[in-house]
Amino acid sequence: MTTRDLDTTTASPSAPEAGTAPARRTGWRRITMVAAVAGPGLVAANAGNDAAGIATYASAGSQFAYGTLFFMVLVTIALVMVQEMAVRLGAHTGKGLGALIREQFSLRLTALAVFCLLLANTGLVVSEFAGIGAAFELLGVPKWAVIPPAAVLLWSLVLFGSYRWAERIFLIMSLAFFAYPVAMILGHPHWGQVGKHLVVPHLEPSKDFILLAVALIGTTVSPYMQFYAAAGVVDRGAKPEDYRLIKLDAVLGAVFACVISLTIIIATAAAIGGTGPLDSAAQAAEALKPVAGQNAELLFAVGLIGASALAGAVVPLSASYAVGEAAGVERSVSRSFRDAPLFLGLFTAQIVLGAVVAMTPVDVIQLLIGTQVLQGLISPIVLVYLLVLTNRRSVLGAAANSPRYRVAATTVVVGVAAMSSILLVQTVLGWFGLG
Repeated sequence: MTTRDLDTTTASPSAPEAGTAPARRTGWRRITMVAAVAGPGLVAANAGNDAAGIATYASAGSQFAYGTLFFMVLVTIALVMVQEMAVRLGAHTGKGLGALIREQFSLRLTALAVFCLLLANTGLVVSEFAGIGAAFELLGVPKWAVIPPAAVLLWSLVLFGSYRWAERIFLIMSLAFFAYPVAMILGHPHWGQVGKHLVVPHLEPSKDFILLAVALIGTTVSPYMQFYAAAGVVDRGAKPEDYRLIKLDAVLGAVFACVISLTIIIATAAAIGGTGPLDSAAQAAEALKPVAGQNAELLFAVGLIGASALAGAVVPLSASYAVGEAAGVERSVSRSFRDAPLFLGLFTAQIVLGAVVAMTPVDVIQLLIGTQVLQGLISPIVLVYLLVLTNRRSVLGAAANSPRYRVAATTVVVGVAAMSSILLVQTVLGWFGLG
């Protein structure tokens, strides 16, 4: 279905012909409309369940058992609101987040937003290639033999192939992580404790807990998600009248991704909860043994490869689109280097840098979690831009945040900023031996 078909279907559905079943035609039309519009919200949210995300969620379960579940419920609510605001901007303005920031803010503030996104995304790209290397090491293949070909393959798929086709392949591979809900059930967690921690707040006044909490924010509400979600809506040519379906995609995508995250925490807590921080990807795979047995490492590796490959392509593309929008230059994978040198050059640079750094002898688990901490520290800055833009009637008109929504969204941003500030203060005090 083309954009023109979608607009026609949405705006003026034709009357059913004689001899047909109106209800059935209406039902199939709705299904087709959902399939045509759905995508950006689901992909953006699910990209968070990448190598760094899996490592962070698994570490939460192994280190604090069920202690972070209520916090994840709050993070889920935050992600739903943030993704909804991002797709609302794209649907009602027809512009990406980078372009809107360039139009509505000063040059310095635009540069700050772009710098924060590039800083966060560069670390994230490194973590994706590190995740690919760790996955193949579980299969007995050294990372130096895998990461360079993987980088070339991802680069080639985006520049010379069909990105939509590649994205579907990556999503199919990452479906292996559906084993976590099954592993959660077969792992026989303490359901009473699970229920309690889902509804009762739990907070430990330790740097490790705060560090992991900020990492959970960073991996679930990653800055690049908002840029990708808005840009995806614009790329699909969606109109304001399509907003209801777009909103549904964003909300369901966010909830679905967070449900998978919760099952990862619960499954890991049931299998190795209380053993402390994770030391390796193999240890994280232990949580899948209730459902996969001796094939747990294989299943974990396949899912990790798919999830890392998906984010390894989406993350650098989101940064390239954002920078291209902010600079007002050509930005399309269908263009040549001569036509879009900044867009394609930045994408290439991120791939090369990520692959090179990932091949160094680094602690993969600590790198993955550390990357999410950086995301968590930068998230409040990007969320402020998003909040200001969705509050402005000069940008969204009647679709701007209502007074109640404005209060709720501000609470989310302040909460994320408060967690990041606590971690920052603890870190600085630790430098002086006061932490």
